Amino acid sequence: METQRVQAIAKASGDTIPAEFIRPETEQPALTTFNGPIPEVPVIDFSNPDENNLVSLISNASQEWGFFQIINHGLPTEATKNLLKVGREFFELSDEEKEVYAKVPGSDSLEGYGTKLQKEIAGKKAWVDHLFHFIWPPSHINYRFWPKNPPSYREANEEYAKCLIPIVDKLLMLLSLGLGVERHVIKEAVGGDSLEYLLKINYYPPCPRPDLALGVPPHTDMSAVTLLVPNEVQGLQVLKVDRWIDAKYIPNALIVHIGDQVEILSNGKYRSVLHRSTVNKEKTRMSWPVFCSPPADMVVGPLPQLVTEENPAKYKFKKYKDYEYCKLNKIPQ
Repeated sequence: METQRVQAIAKASGDTIPAEFIRPETEQPALTTFNGPIPEVPVIDFSNPDENNLVSLISNASQEWGFFQIINHGLPTEATKNLLKVGREFFELSDEEKEVYAKVPGSDSLEGYGTKLQKEIAGKKAWVDHLFHFIWPPSHINYRFWPKNPPSYREANEEYAKCLIPIVDKLLMLLSLGLGVERHVIKEAVGGDSLEYLLKINYYPPCPRPDLALGVPPHTDMSAVTLLVPNEVQGLQVLKVDRWIDAKYIPNALIVHIGDQVEILSNGKYRSVLHRSTVNKEKTRMSWPVFCSPPADMVVGPLPQLVTEENPAKYKFKKYKDYEYCKLNKIPQ
């Protein structure tokens, strides 16, 4: 086992948590969550028949927040419900059953069941266990990391992926139009039909000191875009005007994060959102982000249509796998 799982630590922790989970004061939720009047996170009706209006709403949210929630998105409620059900059931299995799907030691791949994700400054740890695996395209799926128990796990994940694809395609199209380029440009720039969908299930067990710990520390996603569904336990926070604010839970909404690759492609017009996860004293929080990212060897840089003498390129061109390696190991890009 790579490390002791947080789920096991939570069961044994009593009223305290190990020192490595206590964040510095600059990150502790009790000291840094903003409790005053806050701006509402954008909520966008994805079924809006006025395309120009929808482009404007998504473009503005992507520039000002890098984050928004979409409703009436067309993802069947049943598909989401089944995804959440089988994910929860996996984390309710015995430790021995879950360890069958553990990450391969020494592997560069993110796939598998685990605890540690990226290099943590000063040895601090996040209050979370996770399961990663690809859900699209089929050629990229390694079923070695798909739990066989619960038995409906595969069916639920395949159905969810199938339902998510048209939503991602529409989102990338709207983001392209918001930049003033043709509707196919961003999708092609992140791999076209080879765009990879990596599912992560985050499991944040109850924490005796949610005032001191974080489920996931502040970060931006290295993906192009991330689409996420949580359970009903509040915990997602975004940084807005130097304040950490709660992203209110909206039943049946899909949460959209603009990721680093779309920020790069837009030459900084769209922004990758800095966000984090808090934890709860009584309840388990879970979330299911799907990171939509270019293939490993795809080179990503600012779109040439957006680079001029007055607006020079702000980012380097880089293979996605090299970007990912630097990001996970905290190496400057």
